[in-house]
Amino acid sequence: MDIVSAVFAESINLRAVPGPSTRIDLTGIMFSLPAPTPPPVTVQPHLIVLVRSRPTDPGQGILEVVFTHGTDPGGEEVARNVSPFNVEPGKFTYRLVRAELAFKDYGTIEANCRLLPGGAVLTVPLTLLPVV
Repeated sequence: MDIVSAVFAESINLRAVPGPSTRIDLTGIMFSLPAPTPPPVTVQPHLIVLVRSRPTDPGQGILEVVFTHGTDPGGEEVARNVSPFNVEPGKFTYRLVRAELAFKDYGTIEANCRLLPGGAVLTVPLTLLPVV
């Protein structure tokens, strides 16, 4: 299995089209957001992770997302989510990960996404901007 994409977004909508086929509409994709109040502050963004299963894959997987402060390797872990999932071989699925991310100050938290065991890491940044 492979992670096809991972983004912070406001919403996701699935719709069928002829084929049969499915369309995935993502709304409000973001890599930054203004703080609701001055730090320290906790935000709860939605991370949407799209996963592909090859026809020969078993159909079961585990997604791990580790959220860390900063953009340097070895940043402090601020949240972690591990969730098993099922996907029909040869198809796609998505996981919706909602974490409570505590920002001590303005800056970036990275979501490090991977499939267990030992999958490659896909990193998605989210930067907290000053209050508007």
